[in-house]
Amino acid sequence: MRPHLKKCWTIPPKANAEFAARMEDVLAVYARPYDPAYPVVCMDEKPYQLLDHARDPIPATPGQDLKEDSDYVRRGTCSIFCWVEPLAGRRRVDARPRRTRTEWAHQVEQLLTYDYPDAAKVVLVMDNLNTHGIASLYEAFAPEHAFALAQRLEIHHTPKHGSWLNIAEIELSALTRQCLDRRLGDLEVLNTELTAWQNHTNADQRQVDWQFTTDDARIKLRHLYPNN
Repeated sequence: MRPHLKKCWTIPPKANAEFAARMEDVLAVYARPYDPAYPVVCMDEKPYQLLDHARDPIPATPGQDLKEDSDYVRRGTCSIFCWVEPLAGRRRVDARPRRTRTEWAHQVEQLLTYDYPDAAKVVLVMDNLNTHGIASLYEAFAPEHAFALAQRLEIHHTPKHGSWLNIAEIELSALTRQCLDRRLGDLEVLNTELTAWQNHTNADQRQVDWQFTTDDARIKLRHLYPNN
């Protein structure tokens, strides 16, 4: 998968050593060969507005599309967590009531305990949200448990304004188009739909063929490097 760089307006306009360093770190992770003992997993999350119908829709009939009233009812917000292992074609999505340190910590616990119980370490690529860090584990769990979880993580952060480097963001974009293009007014219903999308996509074993390399970056994004 090769990003459309001309559309990535968030890339810094000129020399930015911090961006270049973090970008190359993430690209080096993506270049690693598949290793089930050290799976590379990308994580991202997005806010989601729960919306319900103000009036019952009129079902579709032969020759007539489904009809929905333009009015809707707000049912609150939640946060959708997305975890993707690109080389295995595996993803997990889960909606939680809030975006907090504790929610993220429990998601990490599930990742390490249930998704990858036999992995020596999970190589985790994610952005720099203030909830996405080892400190969140210590806020959620006893020190012994938090430390044990942290020892099984190898964290790599995407650069600021470099969210396009996170494969999980690409998966969230696909999820939004394929599953969230309608009104869902209940968290339980939302999670049912997310699980159905997750299971269908995983059954296809759709892998992510990331093709943008460090060599590409040094040519196409050479303006980001202070010495060029």
